[in-house]
Amino acid sequence: MTGRSLGLRTGSYGSLQQQQQLQNGVALPIQSTPISVRKPSKMLPTGSREKERIILPWICKFCARRKVGMLLLLITSVVVISSIVSLLNKDGDAPAGPETNLFFSDHVWTMVNYDEKSPSAFVYPLISVNTYKQKILPSMKRVDGADLPLQLQSPSIIPLPHSCEKFSPPSLQTDRKGTGPRPCPVCYVPVEQVVFYMPSWPSKSPVLKNLSYVIEENFISNESSGGSVFGGHPSLRQRNEYFDIKESMTVHCGFVSGKKPGQRSGFDIDYDDLLEMDKCHGVVVASAIFGKYDVMQQPKNISEVSKRTVCFYMFLDEETEAYIKNSSSLDNTKRVGLWRIVVVRNLPYADSRRNGKVPKLLLHRLFPNARFSLWVDGKLELVVDPYQILERFLWRRNVTFAISRHYRRFDVFEEAEANKAAGKYDNASIDSQIGFYKREGLTHYSDKKLPITSDVPEGCVIIREHIPITNLFTCLWFNEVDRFTSRDQLSFSTVRDRIKLRVNWTVDMFMDCERRNFVVQAYHRDLLEQRKSISVSRPPPSSIEIKESLHKPAHQNRVARSPPMRKLPVMRKKSGSRKHRTRISSKDTITL
Repeated sequence: MTGRSLGLRTGSYGSLQQQQQLQNGVALPIQSTPISVRKPSKMLPTGSREKERIILPWICKFCARRKVGMLLLLITSVVVISSIVSLLNKDGDAPAGPETNLFFSDHVWTMVNYDEKSPSAFVYPLISVNTYKQKILPSMKRVDGADLPLQLQSPSIIPLPHSCEKFSPPSLQTDRKGTGPRPCPVCYVPVEQVVFYMPSWPSKSPVLKNLSYVIEENFISNESSGGSVFGGHPSLRQRNEYFDIKESMTVHCGFVSGKKPGQRSGFDIDYDDLLEMDKCHGVVVASAIFGKYDVMQQPKNISEVSKRTVCFYMFLDEETEAYIKNSSSLDNTKRVGLWRIVVVRNLPYADSRRNGKVPKLLLHRLFPNARFSLWVDGKLELVVDPYQILERFLWRRNVTFAISRHYRRFDVFEEAEANKAAGKYDNASIDSQIGFYKREGLTHYSDKKLPITSDVPEGCVIIREHIPITNLFTCLWFNEVDRFTSRDQLSFSTVRDRIKLRVNWTVDMFMDCERRNFVVQAYHRDLLEQRKSISVSRPPPSSIEIKESLHKPAHQNRVARSPPMRKLPVMRKKSGSRKHRTRISSKDTITL
């Protein structure tokens, strides 16, 4: 290899090897091959070459001083750090392979793969300003189409450390006093900060990448396969094939007989409402009331950001719509408070509770462009901002589906017996469903299922990200509700466990007391009316009765009570001799 191939300058600027030899006064062989010496350049005069020979050694000698060297090192460090920061802020090119991003946890910067679930409870993507504006801001469109608030358009730096990092979660405690389930403390990120923790990229869906749905416009009913016309009567063979997770799948998921969910498919929705639902690209909060079963609850403590960017939808049937028109102000804007009212016609089931499972489990079909959803039963009142709930139960834990476990029961067999005892469904149908699952391998819950903490959810709240694997889970869960009983707690663990056998994915179950922190449970409408009628039947005392009670002596104002119970001795006959003698025992008493 020659000096020319290495690019060594041996002419006007002199070679580095020659300078070292001259300074040390020793000529050392540098390479065995001869170096071709270039001719002196004619472009520079001889005086310039002489000046360079004088200036270069002087610069090297000047840089060797301690203070000057430290100054140059400091300047170099500043330049390197600024270059790294500029590279982080660009982040314009997405990786071709598995998505990775910078995360922080416990003040340490690490590189985390999106495909792997981190064991840490505090794992967040570092979102730069450019990423926020390019990826997240477009998905947070205002409901009315106006501009977003200035604080969202010009975000600040993500705060470090996390505000809930030192918060200790509540421990599982048994209810010894029998006071019933109660809420427990939950740490939420302030609303002005929580939007910056939204993941910049959708979560990875393991194995399943493309999910489509069965549509048959000229559908022929086949009741022998079970289920309903709305569900498409999937056969048992198809049911089993759907649990064989593949990269691309087509499954039954309701709305079989229509071109589009909500259009002549059963569960029909007005065209204008469907257009508005298609405009939801970020977060959807949904609920439903069918058969006047519940009283509409208005969300509370909702931030201005959520009011402008989150879609709040309430699904009603025509019977409930008529009731609400008489009890509240439902005008042409189709809004009652924060809720956007959607009236559903041509309901697929006669059972109102089964109709409620359609929006509960199939929100991804009703809102095809939404990225996250929060389902809240009609009897619940939401009291925490939706962004705070998503950050706490999805983004902070790096999961895509979260639901609370039942506060008391963990076993499906116990849940089935409780449903029969409470008359929630006819006993024969419940026994048939549990018997079918038992033949498929359903067992009692035990510690062998850990880290799965329960087989029975409290399904009144569902928090999820809309990705193929979560959409498949809710589709198959709905198919079980369509085929068997409407008690979705009985079929939850079967669908979850069969999917978990095929892919590395499962449902995250949090404590019921944490759920009760962000929703308040109200009574059903019939119970409220019953309590109201009881209070009306007992009118308050009149002013005359109050005056008379004030003039009476204290012993006469006591509440009338039933006479005290008396204990009478029992007369027993005992034969101790020829004549029967009657003897009274102090232990033998009867309470009247």
